[in-house]
Amino acid sequence: MQTTWRALISFAVLLTGWQVLVWVTGVEPYILPGPWLVLQSLAGHLDLIAKHAAVTLLEIILGLIFGSAMGVLSAISLSWFPGVRRWLLPLLVVTQAIPVFALAPVLVLWLGYGLASKVMMASLIIFFPVTAAFLDGLRRTEPGWLDLARTMTAGGHGSGRWAILRHIRIPAALPALASGLRVAASVAPIGAVVGEWVGSSAGLGYLMLHANGRMQIDLLFAALFVLAAMAVAIYFTLDWLLRRLLPWQSDTLANE
Repeated sequence: MQTTWRALISFAVLLTGWQVLVWVTGVEPYILPGPWLVLQSLAGHLDLIAKHAAVTLLEIILGLIFGSAMGVLSAISLSWFPGVRRWLLPLLVVTQAIPVFALAPVLVLWLGYGLASKVMMASLIIFFPVTAAFLDGLRRTEPGWLDLARTMTAGGHGSGRWAILRHIRIPAALPALASGLRVAASVAPIGAVVGEWVGSSAGLGYLMLHANGRMQIDLLFAALFVLAAMAVAIYFTLDWLLRRLLPWQSDTLANE
């Protein structure tokens, strides 16, 4: 309840500061509309915005699912095969030097203007944070646990090695994976919207682009407001689920 009140108060302060900025500067609405004008546009175009928001939300959720799955499988594979890790991990890092935005036109060319290219964009942005976080967790398992597990199992190869990975390394790395998923939830909307900007026929990015072209800046800000609200809702929903699924991961800052 306190968290909800804090969020509402912060939101009210943000809107007040926004409105004061518009009043003090006297900026024209076609450059920066005030929050009241944006809310009016949101109410007047609610059906249109809701239709496009549903498309973007589907792209984000599917991107989270596929990107997280690829990241988890890649981290486990890199952990299981040390030789592969030595060769592929530097390549994965190098790929992050390539702006994902530059890949959007290529993905649209390959996968078309539909849902697939947007989901792939979101998945690519999500993939590396999840892989890096989960792999780091797998590599930093408590050595004492591993020594005890090797002593109690039949050595470090075959079924014994798989048992250690399944029962020791993966559970110990779940908090790190949770951190990677939280980062993924915060960046997933970027991939979906960038893909919509490059080429699409629906979605909030598409709506924002066309509203900007028609100088409907109030509608652009209304779509941006809905996108931000969706991103916040996805993040806190995922955070709530992770807290329930990982009850042993205590939050030492919760009461500060």
